[in-house]
Amino acid sequence: MTVVPDRLLLVSTSPRVAPGCLTWDAWQALRSGPVRTADAEHPQLAALAAAGVTVEVVPAASAAEQAARFRGNARGGSAVWLAAADGDERFLRALADLVSRETAGGETVELEVIAGSYDLPGARLLDAVAVMDRLRSPGGCPWDAEQTHVSLGKYLLEEAYEAYEAIEEDDSEALREEMGDVLLQVLFHARLAQESADGWSIDDAAGDLVDKLVNRHPHVFGEGGGEAPMVDPDSLDRTWDRIKAVEKGRQSVTDGVPMGQPSLSLAAKLQRRALRGGLPADLLTAGLGDEVGDRLFALVAETVAGGAEAEAALREAARRFRDRVLAAEQRMRAGGTDWREAWRP
Repeated sequence: MTVVPDRLLLVSTSPRVAPGCLTWDAWQALRSGPVRTADAEHPQLAALAAAGVTVEVVPAASAAEQAARFRGNARGGSAVWLAAADGDERFLRALADLVSRETAGGETVELEVIAGSYDLPGARLLDAVAVMDRLRSPGGCPWDAEQTHVSLGKYLLEEAYEAYEAIEEDDSEALREEMGDVLLQVLFHARLAQESADGWSIDDAAGDLVDKLVNRHPHVFGEGGGEAPMVDPDSLDRTWDRIKAVEKGRQSVTDGVPMGQPSLSLAAKLQRRALRGGLPADLLTAGLGDEVGDRLFALVAETVAGGAEAEAALREAARRFRDRVLAAEQRMRAGGTDWREAWRP
């Protein structure tokens, strides 16, 4: 005689996926009923009710008590549990322990977890948007509530520099953290704009970015679906500049260069723009004087001609200098020497 086991089905869903967008396995399980949940505010309840699926919200109880009650619902048949957004981990562990003890005692019972929906790549960005909404809404953080684009400006620069430092240090973990901090600034400024007369949101910014990337990569998104022959990076740079010039109605190769950036980066950017615009390389330093700024500008032109990054090169030199200072200070503390003696390699 074949023994049919009792079936305990747990359906988990992602709170980042629209209600009702469930897998076929989940719909089959939910329609097999009866369905219970401990979350009276579960986002799937309205969608399930519209589909004719009745969900009973059970009274609050400890995980062990909930597991025992749910197990009892399935005796001689099956029962379905709709997990809350957090996955009801404590309940699931208690139920798994209960089923393990019962099967060890000779009972026939099956426990199956069914994925009702999955997070898409980038889904956690929705959580970040929700957190920012909470911080800026009434009852949120007083400090966040009083910030403006102007007051946050310095933090945008600081976080970008800290991310750059993590890249220089080749510290992947630090870079991951700093990228999150940079993302916070993006979300913050978008939220401020949404609340203002400007009225644009993070979705508008993301939509503009998508349109820009698609428009500026015709070799990827144009006809042929990205199957066009590979093109060299230099020609891609020129194509990028031409497309931007058309998009923004630029009249000069220097249009759009942010003049507030660090001076070495600014000089290099202007020089590269001029070269791509057709300026002969030998004219980059033509007419320069002997002032300090002129000599620095000529050095930047030298690095540009050699394919190097002036900003990165000077930062690397500054880091070597810092390390040498630290080593000299350590020698002086250890041996009582002076700067000149400690400075020797």
